[in-house]
Amino acid sequence: MKPAAFSYVKPATLSDALGLLSKHGGDAQILAGGQSLVPTLNMRLSAPDLLVDINGLDELYGVELASNHIRIGSLTRHVDIENSGVIATHCPLIAAAMPHIAHPAIRNRGTFGGSIALADPAAELPACICALEAEIEVVGDKGKRKIAAKDFFKDLYETDLKDGEIVTAIEVPLVTRETRLAFDELSRRHGDYAMAGLAVNAKMNDKKIENINICFFAISGTPVLAEGAAKILNNSIIDDDSLNKAIGQLESDLDPISDLYASSALKMHYAKELLKRNLGNWIS
Repeated sequence: MKPAAFSYVKPATLSDALGLLSKHGGDAQILAGGQSLVPTLNMRLSAPDLLVDINGLDELYGVELASNHIRIGSLTRHVDIENSGVIATHCPLIAAAMPHIAHPAIRNRGTFGGSIALADPAAELPACICALEAEIEVVGDKGKRKIAAKDFFKDLYETDLKDGEIVTAIEVPLVTRETRLAFDELSRRHGDYAMAGLAVNAKMNDKKIENINICFFAISGTPVLAEGAAKILNNSIIDDDSLNKAIGQLESDLDPISDLYASSALKMHYAKELLKRNLGNWIS
């Protein structure tokens, strides 16, 4: 199939892009990397009257190191993040996730902000930024605002973005010497959509967990923070007993949704196994 007819414009400035979105409302759609949008256009699952190509907005590209966070421009390509020394050093959880995102051809064009704005429940980056307590910067005709990642993802492919707003950057706190991280996912083949995945960000003092975020993806309609399991592990030394209690708590923390790859019961099993094999490595 081919897309339905649409108009195309490539604005030169962010202000121009916002003006077009404000003028055309829901009839306009943003083109960034296009790795998800173009297939839906071809299948006519998306049929905008106007396509607003924001790839000329240089201010939305790049990785910047600040005093206490990394600022990732929304148009930064996956491949550039994958190859970034700044990301590898100061945000290794995202570095660990990047090779799992589809295939090199997709990562060459796909964008960080596009993955966040699409909010695919099987995507790696939304779970990572939730675990990392990142903030998402968005801009619209009413100005700029920042949204905590855990509050950004509302439902299946639904976010806190308002009409006319654009994701401009993601700000991720820097790791410290006390940071302990884990990333893992299960898929039928490397590059396929995950059947279940896990991103963990913890602060540890010696062997004691002072704070931990455990975020699952490809389980429900959004990334899910396992808050009950985290509460069990917080302020404790991880051992077989505390880990088993945390694994059991997933029965209450998670409400898996069946899909083409696995039943809800199988997804719960996957989630438990992911937590067991990744945090089990922390037990000395």
